[in-house]
Amino acid sequence: MITTVRRAPARLPRYRTYATYAPRVPHDSAPFLIVLALAFLAPLLADRMRRLVPVPTVVLEVLLGVTAGPSLLDWVHETSVLTFVSDFGLGMLMFLAGFEIDMAGLSGRPLRRAAVGWCVSLVVGLGVGLLLVWSGSTMSRLVVGLALTTTALGTLLPILRDAGALSTRFGAQVTAIGTLGEFGPIVAISLLLGDRNPGASAIALVCFAVVTALVLVFARRPLPERLDRVVRATLHSSGQLAIRLSVLVLALLVWAADELGLDVLLGAFAAGMVVRLLLCDMPADSRETVAGKLDAVGFGLFVPVFFVTSGVRFDGKALFADAGTTALLPLFLVLFLVVRGLPTYLIERDEPRAVRAGLAVFASAGLPLIVVITGIGVSAGELRPGPAAAMVGAGMLSVLLFPLLGLRAYRASTTDSHASTLTDR
Repeated sequence: MITTVRRAPARLPRYRTYATYAPRVPHDSAPFLIVLALAFLAPLLADRMRRLVPVPTVVLEVLLGVTAGPSLLDWVHETSVLTFVSDFGLGMLMFLAGFEIDMAGLSGRPLRRAAVGWCVSLVVGLGVGLLLVWSGSTMSRLVVGLALTTTALGTLLPILRDAGALSTRFGAQVTAIGTLGEFGPIVAISLLLGDRNPGASAIALVCFAVVTALVLVFARRPLPERLDRVVRATLHSSGQLAIRLSVLVLALLVWAADELGLDVLLGAFAAGMVVRLLLCDMPADSRETVAGKLDAVGFGLFVPVFFVTSGVRFDGKALFADAGTTALLPLFLVLFLVVRGLPTYLIERDEPRAVRAGLAVFASAGLPLIVVITGIGVSAGELRPGPAAAMVGAGMLSVLLFPLLGLRAYRASTTDSHASTLTDR
């Protein structure tokens, strides 16, 4: 009798699926998805509200972050993923601000007046910081004083561009004021709020200036013929060499600033100016294509995440903990006008009154660096969360109210100018 032994079927080799090799999604990614949804919702709300009250998209991004954050609905808490993307978004905001600066158009009178105005604001701001924090430490006074001297150039430029005022003389004046109002505080942060003494920070700043100058010298030269050909050939392909070159310059100068112990925002701001010079020899349509792609990367993803996350970080409970802290919010709003707006109004004395008023209120709008500076103060234990929240809240109101008032003054000035021209004829 023959017995048949059944063998178990041979097992086929087990092939791993893509999911085996793919990186796991972090467990803290859900807040990031909510933030992306809020960033998507902000422009839709801005478009809906335009007929009633034209609210800048950035303000709605911050307000949506406050609503979803611990202050109200408590849907979103800051996570490692959110912190990383938000920090990169702030760097992109500074990079795009530097990229918008046309030094040839700003050189001369607008830049000189803006420099004088910011220096006056620095003296007044530090004096106000000394009065407000009389019993505090030196650093706490510096934190308050420097936060009052900022101007939100990266936030104002899209508003001016959308209003068609960026390419006008008024737009050039606001750009010059905003350049000093952002570059000056960044330098001051590196010198005064770092871990090292001011002398060592000054040496590091000089070293960074030398590195940036060398990069600028290289950037002023035309691109090598082969590199220029590839840049143009990949403008509309997957190569995207111009964008990769921009990111490389951004990473290089941010790395240099960090290695020298300076604020990385200084590197990001300088990188934007360098990239603009690198692309200056390209045809106008190619430059606009690259600028549009950089805007898409920055304002399409990273910058909105920064502003929504800033709203999530906003400590509304500390702001409304007591009446004294709440009263600081309108006080800081007025101080922005006094410290930044008043010097600008006085320096631009030969301009029409409407133009002076418009420049003054634009100069007084500040938010991104206020978030950065107050965050440094809170992290170092030199600033209580309540006053920090009041200053950030005042910054949000300044970005909401002051550009609207500034655009109204600008339109009034253009109408008056047109009327006077007709009268002269």
